[in-house]
Amino acid sequence: MSELLTGFYTSNEVILSKTEVLADYQLVCESRAVSLMGRKDVFMGRAKFGIFGDGKELAQIALSKVFRKGDFRSGYYRDQTLVAATGGLTWQQFFAQLYAHADINHDIFTAGRSMNAHYGNHWLDEKGHWLDQTEMFNGAVDVSSTAGQMPRSLGLAYASKLFRKNPYLKKFKTFSNGGNEVCFATIGDASTSQGMFFETINAAGVLQIPLVVSVWDDGYGISVPIEYQTTKGSISEALAGFEKTDGNGIEIIKVKGWDYPALIKAYQKAARIARDEHTPVLVHVVEVTQPQGHSASGSHERYKSKERLEWEIEYDCNLIFRDWILKNNIADEAELKAVEKKAEDVAKDARKKAWDACKEAISADNTLVSALLVEAVESSKADAEVVELKKQFDSNTNPQKKDGLKTLKLLSRIVSGEKIRKEIGKLIENLQAKNTHRYSSHLYSEFETSPLKVKPIKAVYSDKSPMVDGREIVNRFFDYVFSKNPLVFAVGEDIGKIGDVNQGFAGLQEKYGELRITDTGIRETTIIGQGIGAAMRGLRPIVEIQYFDYIYYALPTLTDDLASLRYRTFGKQMAPVIVRTRGHRLEGIWHSGSPMAVMIHALRGMHVLVPRNFVKAAGFYNTLLKGDDPALVIESLNGYRLKEKLPDNLHEICEPLGVPEILNEGNDITIVTYGSMCRIVVEAAEDLRKVGISVEVIDVQSLLPFDINKMILKSVKKTNRVIFADEDMPGGGTAYMMQQVLDEHGAYHFLDSKPVCISAQAHRPAYGTDGDYFSKPSVETIFDAAYQIMSEVNPARYPELY
Repeated sequence: MSELLTGFYTSNEVILSKTEVLADYQLVCESRAVSLMGRKDVFMGRAKFGIFGDGKELAQIALSKVFRKGDFRSGYYRDQTLVAATGGLTWQQFFAQLYAHADINHDIFTAGRSMNAHYGNHWLDEKGHWLDQTEMFNGAVDVSSTAGQMPRSLGLAYASKLFRKNPYLKKFKTFSNGGNEVCFATIGDASTSQGMFFETINAAGVLQIPLVVSVWDDGYGISVPIEYQTTKGSISEALAGFEKTDGNGIEIIKVKGWDYPALIKAYQKAARIARDEHTPVLVHVVEVTQPQGHSASGSHERYKSKERLEWEIEYDCNLIFRDWILKNNIADEAELKAVEKKAEDVAKDARKKAWDACKEAISADNTLVSALLVEAVESSKADAEVVELKKQFDSNTNPQKKDGLKTLKLLSRIVSGEKIRKEIGKLIENLQAKNTHRYSSHLYSEFETSPLKVKPIKAVYSDKSPMVDGREIVNRFFDYVFSKNPLVFAVGEDIGKIGDVNQGFAGLQEKYGELRITDTGIRETTIIGQGIGAAMRGLRPIVEIQYFDYIYYALPTLTDDLASLRYRTFGKQMAPVIVRTRGHRLEGIWHSGSPMAVMIHALRGMHVLVPRNFVKAAGFYNTLLKGDDPALVIESLNGYRLKEKLPDNLHEICEPLGVPEILNEGNDITIVTYGSMCRIVVEAAEDLRKVGISVEVIDVQSLLPFDINKMILKSVKKTNRVIFADEDMPGGGTAYMMQQVLDEHGAYHFLDSKPVCISAQAHRPAYGTDGDYFSKPSVETIFDAAYQIMSEVNPARYPELY
């Protein structure tokens, strides 16, 4: 039997040894074994849910052979074989994640925060500094949302283009080796029906970037067959018009998922084209089987015909690979059975170790609970109840951490007034602190590099400080940033040639080139994705959503991927992208929205900043660029042509996050607002002063974080009355601010009057000057609300006006 096998390729011949082929076979057997065992674990109750990569093993083995250090995988929950083949996953770690082991040393990917099959590697050291990505097989942690991995795939590949073509980036050698890195994205065939997929493919074809998209085509989207999913029943045929000819476009390769040599050849070709030519490639892997169906939540026997199920057995890639090995005399039956036995043993051993470690971690907490229960039985006056509680706790054959905590709280109620209650309280506090760290840490940066730890620098003015338009201030600031930081680039609609619709980037593309300030198509989702992926690779993108209302197009990517990235990797990955947009007062249903509550709730994990002018905006941008968290900055749309004093130290200003500013001091009422409403409220405060009402106006400046020093609470202690005002819909941003101030900060203690929220009408703003006036709060709206409060306090002094 020959040790070497040749002849798989018609060009660039590759030689595979018997050792390599059998190693591949063992890995596909191991991967199949853990999939089968994982499904059983769900049915046994060891795991809550399971989704696996069975049926896709062979294609992923082939892909792994061209995956180099420095490359990126951007996938979803089917890639276990690929990650294992590149050394990024052990089967014990596979089971640890399945069991939701909340320990980064066991589930090294998400510390128990994501369901199984969500993989990524660590990009940050213990201090939050970047590791050398060129020395790693990189995986951007997976997302479950359908096609959610596609937008950031564009950015991961786009970064290679920037590193290759921008000479000023060549010195950043820990992020790129001359732009030679490929991003390998993976997706199921049904998910290609999503707009995110098409938008990414189109943008990749325009940009010409090293992106290889593998479509695992098993013919179904859960129960829905491909003919209901995709035009022509084939994504490669549907995308034929995207194929590259003389200009831009993509390369399309179609290959069967059970054909080992053809798969290797296909991926060799795809990687060469992407890496060398920076041409995106679609690898359509067809005739893929799904031995266990979509997931552990149901059986595919319910919706697949008998003939289809028989076909899936016949074309199982692992079985065909086995037959291929035998037919080509690479190994005999005995050798393969030995490999299969070894694979089974490896999987069983990994499963046992993961389960034992998971139970031991739970037991470590619950043993402390048991000890207190024993002590309580011995000392408590309510011994019968305590004995019964202990009996119930001890009889639980599969206790969770929550069971220990629940038992402690029940115990504390039973022994109320006894000495042991103090010990119970201490243990409850200890366990709650542990579980807060396990399940609620790392939403934002907890490193010294956090933007919250950037030293504030105030604006400095002199007699020579000129008054200029707001747009000139932000333009001068960006000019300075681009001149000093080569990692910064900007992409967005109309930001290049015309310098954005409000001239914030005016003249900068001509000065710094198209690679630094780049026009894009109208494609909000992948503009965000372009920024996310590039930020994952150490660049500092500023990506623009032209108008705030358009952010809805990109909201799934912002919330499912960017905002949750640091949290779901337990602080091991980050993407400090800055999303720049403009909103608030204008005219028209789709150009004047202020959907702040949507952002506040959907984007936890990002900072949401609402500067009232452009000196403030510049200060926020500077702080963010010195920090390591993602953020949304909403500039005031009607402020670009308003005059502001230009600070002498514009380039140095660092505006602190979460710190409000008092714009007008007063004693009767506190009015809390932000953004474009600041000018309206300040004007109303002046009118109120004329009738004897002293108003304290506070600009919150930052909604996430919000008033970290409780400045508004101090104001309410003084005035005993508060109004929250913004342009969001009723119950939106104002309700959030009220909850923070009254509930979180405890200001309700100091109120002498009912707190009031002033917001826009419950509809989008109507068009025209009058439409704006009657849709959103005005000076008169603010005046009337404040006057009414004071009229209730002192009707003699403030009689009814209308």
